[in-house]
Amino acid sequence: MQEMLVHKEQINEQLARYGVKFGIYKNGVFHERLFPFDPIPRQIGQDDFSLLKKGLRQRVMALNRFLSDIYGNKEILRDGIIPEEFVYRSPGYLAECEGIVPPESIYSHISGIDLVLGKDGIWYVLEDNLRIPSGASYPLIARSLCRNCSPNTFRRNSVQDNRDYGAMLKKVMDHVNRGGINVIFTPGRYNAAYFEHSYLAEQSGAILAESADLFVDRQVLYYRTCQEPVRIGAIYRRVSDEYLDPLCFEPSSLIGVPNLMDAYRAGNVAVLNAPGNGVADDKGIYYFVPKMISYYLGESPILRNAPTYLPYFREDMEFTLSHLHELIIKDVAEAGGYGVVFGCGLSKEELGDLKETIQKEPRRFISQSVIDFQELPILEDGQRVMRKADLRAFVLSGEDVQVWPSGLTRFSRNPDSFVVNSSQGGGFKDTWIVCQ
Repeated sequence: MQEMLVHKEQINEQLARYGVKFGIYKNGVFHERLFPFDPIPRQIGQDDFSLLKKGLRQRVMALNRFLSDIYGNKEILRDGIIPEEFVYRSPGYLAECEGIVPPESIYSHISGIDLVLGKDGIWYVLEDNLRIPSGASYPLIARSLCRNCSPNTFRRNSVQDNRDYGAMLKKVMDHVNRGGINVIFTPGRYNAAYFEHSYLAEQSGAILAESADLFVDRQVLYYRTCQEPVRIGAIYRRVSDEYLDPLCFEPSSLIGVPNLMDAYRAGNVAVLNAPGNGVADDKGIYYFVPKMISYYLGESPILRNAPTYLPYFREDMEFTLSHLHELIIKDVAEAGGYGVVFGCGLSKEELGDLKETIQKEPRRFISQSVIDFQELPILEDGQRVMRKADLRAFVLSGEDVQVWPSGLTRFSRNPDSFVVNSSQGGGFKDTWIVCQ
């Protein structure tokens, strides 16, 4: 492994050359920066990974059942497991998706589940990402470059191969394909994850397309070519719900495809992930996932949620307000590490203002206990230092539900920070599943 550490700068230079950058479009300005890679891999043993696989499969299966139910019969609401108002006030719930049954009844084809390993040795799920989770491409290309720089490292260490992600993605797309080609639909190069869109298209054999390349005719989606248009059977969209179809959602959208929802509603194209999935990865709905597992699957949850409180409920409101100084407060509508407030870092006046806001808008927030999760070593100025790190695991749902034997490990570059998101300046590592 020492050989690979020596090549840290070389690997990062190659990543930059390949365009492995993270872009942020903010306040009308596009900022693009390197997503820094650390060569010391996270290592997960087979026993640990076996537990994660079972827990992740269970969780994603329950979430898919929930989405099918919420946009269908709504049994979980009738049985009082989740308050009706709580679902319908979710920013991610889309009334336009009511009654639509996606191909093979799969809603979340690619799920990104964020976890941390507590210092108590327990894995905790922090978030479920079921809309357009990004990140699989980064460990995929990093592993490839590391193999080239240091092939001996992988001869000496028994690490499960992660190069099959593209094939796994293709298999999922083929399973739901309604007849035609597979397309990865990107909003364009100014998207934060554009590198991933192009790389996954290459790895999966799909066509990379923007809105100008696509059109709908008689409820069928087509890809424009210099000859006859080609029918599309499955579209892995990397465009947010609100911009997906200007005739159904945001009318000012220039990156969507008019009438795409008509083709989807008619069953003529599979959309991965399904529009409307945001209701299931709402940070407030997260609170109910253990109950979903019991309700839909009749099983006890294998993976734990972080201890979470909903100010929406009176008892949880009282607890949150009285312990605000020691809790994490999250705005359910935010993502990417934004809208996260650590109560311990607020002044007395700021705590007072936050209490007032929570009392006025209880549905808008959740509070969580701080989990002291493990640090991992990184190389900084030639020295090993410890930094907080999480794991985004990828679960693909097609003919069966599979957990990719790898994952995106993100770490904070700030020694005092628990926030690891790339949009907040974090870096990433490869994740090794070590064969025993």
